[in-house]
Amino acid sequence: MSNVHPTQALFAGEKPFPVIPSCEHFAGSEKLIGKALALQDTLGPIFDITCDCEDGAPAGQEKTHAEMIVRMVNSAENKHKMAGARIHDYSNPFWRQDVDILVGGAGKLLRYITIPKSTSYAEVKEMIEYVRAVSATANTGREIAIHVLIETHGALRDIHQIATLPNIEVLDFGLMDFVSAHHGAIPASAMRSPGQFEHRLIARGKAELVAAALANGIVPAHNVCLDLKNPEVVSGDARRARNEFGFLRMWSIYPAQIQPIVDAMKPDHSEVEDAANILLAAQAVDWGPIQYKGELHDRATYRYFWELLQKARVTGVKIPDVATQAFFN
Repeated sequence: MSNVHPTQALFAGEKPFPVIPSCEHFAGSEKLIGKALALQDTLGPIFDITCDCEDGAPAGQEKTHAEMIVRMVNSAENKHKMAGARIHDYSNPFWRQDVDILVGGAGKLLRYITIPKSTSYAEVKEMIEYVRAVSATANTGREIAIHVLIETHGALRDIHQIATLPNIEVLDFGLMDFVSAHHGAIPASAMRSPGQFEHRLIARGKAELVAAALANGIVPAHNVCLDLKNPEVVSGDARRARNEFGFLRMWSIYPAQIQPIVDAMKPDHSEVEDAANILLAAQAVDWGPIQYKGELHDRATYRYFWELLQKARVTGVKIPDVATQAFFN
């Protein structure tokens, strides 16, 4: 039996697709960040935490707030090292200070930096370059992943250019600001389901974001659900986002939303078992073609099933032990 790993057999010369949790939970205060870290410890590493400088920092306390996030990211509470941060937008004078404090103080542990409300490719490019420069000066020894919020007309116009910039791991759709930017042409009802999936202007924006993201090896992330406590509404939104538009990740703004999002977006258990069996059979024949349940599979489908198996792992779906031993140990 071959011991060649899927990453060696399937990704030669290609950009590996980011394998990250399907849920991103926003927390703006020290109390809420602490609760999120505790919940992450309880549920396991199935969601990222975005510590929020943009909406979380009280006016006049931007520096103190960013320093608090550094303490939380560096603390023992951050057991899974899966906390990132959203900084202020380009038009705000504090965005560079955010980067200086966050990267300078926690650059070795910060999972990612989220850039909000950009209006052009040029703005995103400048912000990414600044993050990279501060990271190099701080000797973080790594490139920090970048998440970009698409919530303005300008960002949507430039989205295919933006998606080519370095270090972008996620493109996020920002529904509320996107609707507001249309000056009443989109009704408030379209901030909720079913309107958010059916209004032509919103559907166009979401489809453009997903297409740009997937074409450039980037994870597309769906906007929040405004219903904080009804798990059926949350999971329904997550399923529609995943199945109808191709989103692979979704925001949470309330702890009760996390599990419904993860459950709705994680792979089906039977498909995970098939993926494990197909990959094990492929590995046994040095990644040549195989037959499985009467169907032909080769490297094109192996790539799909390998990504599915990785997604299963980060969403807590049980993977057969033999596949875990072969591919993850």
